[in-house]
Amino acid sequence: MTTRTLFSSGALWEATVGYSRAVRVGNIIEVSGTVAVDEHGVLIGEDDLYLQTQYILKKIEAVLLQAGASLENVVRTRMFVTDISRWEEAGRAHGEVFAHILPCTSMVEVSRLIGAGQLIEIEATAMLEG
Repeated sequence: MTTRTLFSSGALWEATVGYSRAVRVGNIIEVSGTVAVDEHGVLIGEDDLYLQTQYILKKIEAVLLQAGASLENVVRTRMFVTDISRWEEAGRAHGEVFAHILPCTSMVEVSRLIGAGQLIEIEATAMLEG
């Protein structure tokens, strides 16, 4: 049987909603939707889509490292933005991280995210060798 390893951020929402920050099953790591909120619940980069995207990608990198992977292992990202007309801000930050990795990606507009001021939420899938 393949081992299932759960990774938690300690956020209260995890227990309430019933999810993990990330899940590793075999060589696949799925990272839950990630927003630009720090460990104290403070929004980073208010009204700055570029800064929020940068912060989120650093949070994703941190949990990937805990799971034994890195950004180099990312094969897919999904970006949910609240204003698609600002796509270039998110795209620039995403490109700075993934320009040489080139994962599959999607960017879609949503009417809003769960927290006030959140402009983007990102999910990621990583795959390890073997």
